[in-house]
Amino acid sequence: MEVVVKGIYRHYKGNLYLVEEVAKHSETLEDMVVYRALYGDRTVWVRPLWMFVEEVEGKDQKHRFELVKIKDATGRH
Repeated sequence: MEVVVKGIYRHYKGNLYLVEEVAKHSETLEDMVVYRALYGDRTVWVRPLWMFVEEVEGKDQKHRFELVKIKDATGRH
C-alpha cells in the first residue's frame, strides 16, 4: 500500500490525520510516516511505515490508516 504525502487519512478509531512526509530513520533507514492530527492541538506524530499501513482486525476499515482525501498543490481538497 502506497502512502500519499499530503493525503488525509482516517485512523481506524475515527480521527483524521494529514501525512506530512515519508522519512528515513537515521539509524535503521526504515521508512517512517510523519503525520499531523487534524484535531485538537494538531500534534505531529511519526510511525514506521509498515505499522501505518498494517491491517487491523474486527474494525470498520481494513487498515490502521486509510486515505480519505488528497490535497492539491494549492492546499485545496
